[in-house]
Amino acid sequence: MFRFCGAVAAGVFAALFGPMTAFSAEPVGQATLIRTEVSGETGPLVVRSPVHRDERIKTSSSGLGQFIFKDGTKLAVGAGSTVVIDKFVYDDSASVKRLSIKAAKGTFRWISGNSASSAYSIVTPAGTIGVRGTAFDFYVGPNGTTAIVLLSGAASFCGPGGCRQLRQQCDCVVATRGGRMTDPSKVDRRTLQTLSNPRALPFLSGDQQLSGVLGGIRTSCGLASLRQDHQDRPQPQRQQQPTPQAPAPAPPPPAPQPTPQAPQAPQAPEPQQQPPDTPDPPDEPDKPDHHHHHHHDRDHHGRDHHDRDHRGHGGDDRDRDRGGRYGGGGRSGNY
Repeated sequence: MFRFCGAVAAGVFAALFGPMTAFSAEPVGQATLIRTEVSGETGPLVVRSPVHRDERIKTSSSGLGQFIFKDGTKLAVGAGSTVVIDKFVYDDSASVKRLSIKAAKGTFRWISGNSASSAYSIVTPAGTIGVRGTAFDFYVGPNGTTAIVLLSGAASFCGPGGCRQLRQQCDCVVATRGGRMTDPSKVDRRTLQTLSNPRALPFLSGDQQLSGVLGGIRTSCGLASLRQDHQDRPQPQRQQQPTPQAPAPAPPPPAPQPTPQAPQAPQAPEPQQQPPDTPDPPDEPDKPDHHHHHHHDRDHHGRDHHDRDHRGHGGDDRDRDRGGRYGGGGRSGNY
């Protein structure tokens, strides 16, 4: 009974504290720079956070971590990367017998420390990088394709297709998981095209900036100019889709035209009133005649003369009638 309880307690303890005991050993290195987000087995890492053997280190899509190991080896882990500290065997206080890391994916920069070159190895899906007292950048793509660019010293890359030696600064080898491998040649634009990633080597192109010794390597192998060209190159403008517009309102119906009317007959001009005739000035009367004094008086008064003219001889006949009626018997009538 006691054995059973003891076994159960031991199992629970191992389940709860097993991972912690794995990292309770002396650390093999520490973080010297953390940008954005970098995490280890126990959570997010900060500057001076220790790292341990078998610990998996991951960075976010914009993360960056710089680490230093006990023997002075320096490792930069770029954005979107995953690496495991696989083996770490001490030799003495200043060196190691074995330091091996497994790079699963991402971008890295390595600078060897104080240990012998044979103590270092970097394992990738496409093969193993052998260090010869060296500094180099390397990239592991999502499909396992690996590229290494020598910065100083010498290095080798060995895979199913054999080994390649990198001896000149900026020499590059690209290898695939299936064993295909290029000969060493200077890294350039075509290398990034082969990797199908213009940011596969961000520490050379300048897409990510390192500090300290890791950032002190001045060469960019010509990739920094590619980044500048990319920035200066005008970006193709997206064709803007025309904004749908409301249909234009129908034009108002034309105003009714007035019905043409038949032309009116011209009206006869009103007769102009004739100004009244100006009476003729009266005739200048004749000079008075002593024998016709009585006639002149009648002409002067006008009316008597005018009446007699209009009565004519009729007046004389009436006078004669009166004469005959009253004066037929002569002057002897009755009074």
